[in-house]
Amino acid sequence: MTSPSTAAREHLTRRGLRLAWFIVVWDVIEGGVAVTAGVLAGSIALIGFGIDSSIEVFAASVVIWQLRGGAHARQRLALRLIGTTFFLLALYVTVEAVRDLVTAERAGASLVGIILNVVAVAVMAPVAIAQRRTGEALSNPVLVAQSKETWISNYLSITVLAGLALNAWAGWWWADPVAALVIAVIAVREGWETWADSLTRNPPPPESATG
Repeated sequence: MTSPSTAAREHLTRRGLRLAWFIVVWDVIEGGVAVTAGVLAGSIALIGFGIDSSIEVFAASVVIWQLRGGAHARQRLALRLIGTTFFLLALYVTVEAVRDLVTAERAGASLVGIILNVVAVAVMAPVAIAQRRTGEALSNPVLVAQSKETWISNYLSITVLAGLALNAWAGWWWADPVAALVIAVIAVREGWETWADSLTRNPPPPESATG
């Protein structure tokens, strides 16, 4: 595989930064709406989706920090930071979902939550694809890991939609916390893969350490 020229690498790095900044802005708005709707509906999966938005903001900030140091700089630490965000999300969602299953707490239907998740999938799926392609073109595992985090958000949207819909239409109160547990399993898997990648990552090539 031919490595990109300096000009192409700079162009790809700028694209990666633009995508990361877009995620920061989008998820700040999305997270605020999701958490508010989740609190009003009593939906753990929806609140978890909102918290995932804040975690994505952190992960995108890590990407911005990493790319500003150079396309191949700071990769090991950046991967570990992003990997940790998956574990944090899984821990929170698991605790809250198990609590709801034990107490049989029912979530209310949330039209706002349903609309938000439909829009989120429509907007963020292309972003995840663009992130992955940019990361692969740059041979940058941090961008690729961030694209996985964005896909997790898309999976969250689909899972939350299923949980909310089943609760609203079929009265299956347990669908919401079960959907949240599915989210936790996916997050743990991706977090482990990202952390493992950081352990095997070679030091950055000398040419990436440009001023």
